[in-house]
Amino acid sequence: MNKTDRQLAILLELQRRGSLRAEDLAAVFETSVRTIYRDVQALSEAGVPIIGAPGQGYSLMEGYFLPPLHFTAEEAVTMLLGLDFVEQQFDPVYRASAQDSRKKIESILPEAVRREAARVRSGFKLLTSHAPADDPVRITLQQLRQAIQEERKVRFLYTKKLPEKDGNRQHLRDVTPYGLAFVNGSWSLLGFCDLRQELRHFRLDRMASLCLLEEKAVPPADFNLQAYRPDDNRHLSMTVRMAYDVAEHVKESRFYFIDTMAEQPDGLYVTLRFRQPEEVLPWVLGFGAKAVVIEPESFRERIRCEIKKMQLHY
Repeated sequence: MNKTDRQLAILLELQRRGSLRAEDLAAVFETSVRTIYRDVQALSEAGVPIIGAPGQGYSLMEGYFLPPLHFTAEEAVTMLLGLDFVEQQFDPVYRASAQDSRKKIESILPEAVRREAARVRSGFKLLTSHAPADDPVRITLQQLRQAIQEERKVRFLYTKKLPEKDGNRQHLRDVTPYGLAFVNGSWSLLGFCDLRQELRHFRLDRMASLCLLEEKAVPPADFNLQAYRPDDNRHLSMTVRMAYDVAEHVKESRFYFIDTMAEQPDGLYVTLRFRQPEEVLPWVLGFGAKAVVIEPESFRERIRCEIKKMQLHY
């Protein structure tokens, strides 16, 4: 239990039991009496009216109390759905915490609210991946959380989707972790890469042989993960005309490299923005004759070459 949670628990314990000695609180929270003294002092400095009486212990000033939390059915459903997501997508530690939290929330809900929340929640379902407890990505996620909390650098073997300039897809990376992000169904690490000497994104499912280094690694003081927006380096573009019978499929695909879509009499015109042609060519070719590259001519020629290579197999 961290310091903040313990201090709140001390406050709740005093509210529930009236008066307790430091020794009693230390026994409840399995910590030292000195730690309890520091916690009580911190609560007092924060404005909580705690009274200390020799031989009797600590108590809250009469009339002071923490009001119980009251949740509407919609608020309860919001929290429970959030816990469903955590249970499905986080590592085993957070999965267990989500399960415990669900039990606690359900136990404090009034019976009427609990029934209504169950009724509302029955109309929702999160369809996400159900990886086993020992899934490599979840284990990697747990290790990276530890590295971020302990401010330690990490080392791992990273496999890129496309070869780099040296022709290799795999490189050993030493990274200062800044944070973790769940994007389009996948976890990614944001951190400073020693090899590239810049901020990079690394998908967890492409990492292997991850280990935490003893070297301390602290993100810049002015870095804010919540406010961070990556630079868009998709400097190449392609316009593709999609047949109308696949237009809805294209719209629903949410393909990352789609920039704009516009309906025209002869089809759906899609503009793709990307870094390398290899990022989008398989997607375009996957539609066969339903997709026609309009411009630029260099990419039309690239498609022609790919089709000729395909013909050699048939």
